[in-house]
Amino acid sequence: MEVAEDWQMSRERPHLILKVGMSEFLPPFLPVDEQLDLLEKGASEIIRVSDLRERLEDSRKTGRPLRIKAGFDPTAPDLHLGHTVLMRKLRHFQQLGHTVIFLVGDFTSLIGDPTGRNVTRKPLTREQIDANAETYKQQVFKILDAEATEVRYNSEWLGKLGYEETIRLTAHFTVSQMLERDDFSKRFEAEQPISLHELLYPVMQGYDSVALKCDVELGGTDQKFNLLCGRELQRHYGQKPQIVLMTPILEGLDGVQKMSKSLGNAIGINEPPAEMYGKLMSISDELMWKYWVLLTDLKQSEIDALRADVEAGREHPMEVKKRLARTIVAGFHGDAAAQSADENWARMFQKKVVAGDVESISVEAGKIRVPFHQAVQEEQGKGEFFQAQDEEVNRRVARGESRYSGAVGIYSVVKLIRELGLASATEATKLIKAGAVSIDGEKQTSLYYARTGMPGPAESAPMRLTVRVGKRAKVAVIT
Repeated sequence: MEVAEDWQMSRERPHLILKVGMSEFLPPFLPVDEQLDLLEKGASEIIRVSDLRERLEDSRKTGRPLRIKAGFDPTAPDLHLGHTVLMRKLRHFQQLGHTVIFLVGDFTSLIGDPTGRNVTRKPLTREQIDANAETYKQQVFKILDAEATEVRYNSEWLGKLGYEETIRLTAHFTVSQMLERDDFSKRFEAEQPISLHELLYPVMQGYDSVALKCDVELGGTDQKFNLLCGRELQRHYGQKPQIVLMTPILEGLDGVQKMSKSLGNAIGINEPPAEMYGKLMSISDELMWKYWVLLTDLKQSEIDALRADVEAGREHPMEVKKRLARTIVAGFHGDAAAQSADENWARMFQKKVVAGDVESISVEAGKIRVPFHQAVQEEQGKGEFFQAQDEEVNRRVARGESRYSGAVGIYSVVKLIRELGLASATEATKLIKAGAVSIDGEKQTSLYYARTGMPGPAESAPMRLTVRVGKRAKVAVIT
């Protein structure tokens, strides 16, 4: 009997497969508690944990890996870190030896996922879908092991259903069930149109799980209705209902809204290493922990220990954040690029810069100051503060101090950056929203800078602000 050895190497868990005729023997799976330590990390909800534990125990006994699926409709060509949260969880299952299915929703993209939409999504053409799907595949294998990933397209089965089988599928659901879905019910109550084909989307996604005989399906919290449709259909087809594992929505650089390129708070996975590293270093210390959980392969117990070290003063939060940035950048660009980005960032931002090391440029206060009414339109909730600053400026000017030194006032950060020659007005706006701008060491998240403190006489020393845009910095001498 011929015995051949074939090594399939992954970064964390090498598998030795002994091929004896048609048989293959995999090493045993890790104990269930150890698997759950990684799989439960960052999960906002699992339906149900007891079922997942039972299925993992059965997998250990039989040696059969679980079938894990996550679907991605290729509606946009470029991915950011928010998109990778699900892919990272797929990777965790893959590291533990389970079968991962990366499902390209090329057929469901023709319908368009109605999740979170208050209007019907404009359908994509087949050419757009195919082009986006290829881009997705190129990007996803920066996280998943390409050789160990099963890539499927749901047009394989949905495109062959036929009218009769589609009718039989829809018979398992009622209109009232569909209107229980949050976004459909809101649109119905607001008398906004819901196209008939949109009601088919969760049914089609549910049938994907039947066709692939899934044990577990992953999705964001906003996908709960669709994921539960898969469980329902599997029951009707005599399959054990899949476990549903949902991950939370990842906030962007502002720490408030979900990561989105349109909001200017995203980190693209194809961005240059230095840019990616710099953006990661701009997030808050609190948000850093969510990024550790959702964007790395550390187990929850390891992250908890790291956080305990920071809280006890054994680790400095900046050093932990630098480690996070290196870890994420290395995952997409390699260790050497991550180390280089780390060193460049330290040279530019971590070391103290004396005044003589940065170019100083004189800026007239009148060129960058803005009136209260303009600023408050952008800065909701800060009206009283801006009003006080604006009135103080007006009082000083009324007393004849027309050469006001600029110590107190409201200033346009966009104009300031433009006057310093650090970026154009359009670029400056994007960079502020992306968290890439700081003034005197504080990240600038507003388009306006309000200077507090008592104004000085006209002959007093001018105000000095150190403005950083990305890696570049200049001192504004405001007169």
